[in-house]
Formats: sequence, C-alpha cells, structure tokens
Amino acid sequence: MKNKIKNKFVFEIIETIVGSFIMATAVSLFLLPNELSSGGFSGIGTILYYLFNIPVGLTIFLLNLPLFTVATYKIGKGFLIKSIIGTIFYSIFIDLLDVVEPITNDKILACIYGGLLTGVGTALILRGQASTGGSDLLSIIIKRYKNNFKTSSLIIIIDSIIILLNTIFFRKIEIGLYSAITIYLMGKIIDILFEGIYFTKLIFIVSEKNEEIAKIINNKIQRGVTGLYGKGMFTNTKKMVLMCAVGRNDLIELKKQIKQIDSEAFLIVANSREVLGNWSRTGNGFPF
Repeated sequence: MKNKIKNKFVFEIIETIVGSFIMATAVSLFLLPNELSSGGFSGIGTILYYLFNIPVGLTIFLLNLPLFTVATYKIGKGFLIKSIIGTIFYSIFIDLLDVVEPITNDKILACIYGGLLTGVGTALILRGQASTGGSDLLSIIIKRYKNNFKTSSLIIIIDSIIILLNTIFFRKIEIGLYSAITIYLMGKIIDILFEGIYFTKLIFIVSEKNEEIAKIINNKIQRGVTGLYGKGMFTNTKKMVLMCAVGRNDLIELKKQIKQIDSEAFLIVANSREVLGNWSRTGNGFPF
C-alpha cells in the first residue's frame, strides 16, 4: 500500500514537471514574444519583463511565495511539495526557453497555440494535484472554501483581470482581444483534459419490445442496459424505460437496430459529460 502511494506521488511529480515544461513553452515561444498573456503571474511577469527587463520566471517564483504560505495551511504538505517543484521548474523552463527563437510572430497563431499549450500544461498539473502558482493555485484555494465553483471558470476570471492590466500597460486593445482568445482556449482544454474527456450518449428507450431491444444492446452493441419502471401520466399506464450509455460511434447503429425491431419506439438521446464504472456488457451497465 505504501509503495502504491509512493509511486502515485512520484507519477504526480512527473506530471507536474511535464505540465510545467508545456506551459513554459507556451509562454516563451508563443505568448511573451508577441506581448500576449494567458493571465496568471506570467501576465504580471510579461509587464515587468518589458518594463524593467526582469526575467519572467523570477517574477513568477517571487510572486508565488506568499500564496504557498497560505496553501500550506489550507491544502497540505503533499500539495505544497509538488507545487514548489512545479513552480521552480516552470520558472526555470521559462527563462531557459526565453533565449530560443520564437516559433511565430503572428499574434493569431501565437494566441491560439499559446492557449492550447497552456491549457494542456495546466490540466496535467491540476491532475497531478499540484500547481505552478498564480491563477490555478488561487482557484484551488478558493475551491477549498467554495467547492461548487468550476476550476476553469475561476482561472478564467482571475486571468481576465490580469489580462486587463496587460492591455492597459501596453495600451493596445488588440493585446486584450488576442489574450482573451488564449484564456478561452485554455479554459476549454482544461475542461476536456481535467474534468473529463469521456463524452458519451445517454439513451432512454420506450418500446413495447423492450426484451428484444435489450438483447440487441447487450449482444450486438455490447453495452449494458438498465430497465427503469415508469408510468405514462396521460394514459395512466405503466411503462418499462430502457436506459443505456453508449459511445458516439455506436449511436447510429443502435438507432438503426431499434427502428428495425420497433419503428414506433420512442427515443431520447442526451449528452453525458462523463461515465464512470462498468458500462460494458460484462456488467449491468449501471450499479443497480
């Protein structure tokens, strides 16, 4: 058990370091050379970089010190260790990559790829239960008090404020507009990678031929199906409602099979953000 916990901790540190490198690549090779920002302390660092030529990595590290003090009491030792490692590597990577020639001087390309890479890096770090400070650390601390807040939404709000400061400093409205695209893409990537990528379809089926349809779903589509007891309020008759979760690729075949069995079948197809647990034919589809 101890080895499992230790291995998990080591894996999370590796995730944090990889995420830090991806974020640093976004900043140094896309955003910073084009005066753009993804928010966070790197946004403040961008201002100080152009104003006083202070390395962005050094600024990020110094600004994060007070946040780590708060995080120690609110989040825990394991988080603190990983986050310090992440912040140190992030700061070092940014300053090392600053000497590399920018990949593009096109602001549109810079804001798009900068946002995508920042989102991927941030998601990896958050999945590793760590932080590189700045807006993502603030969002984690806030979530300890208000757990119903969405991680990506908190990050976007904080980053938007910092980007506004960048726009005021550079006196270019385009900076704010391009940077807004960056943080929007970053938030979407965080949603996908951090909060679930398993988009499925949840199907509700009402038919007089439930047994035949259930067999097709189990045997041909190879997915579990659950029967729910319902009642038609207009006709006052009891109905069996089949419910199953299928992949998007299975949906067309499933609808085709159902229509062949019962052309009058009533289907409701809903998007399911994430499905956890055993939903294959080897299980019951749902835990009941």
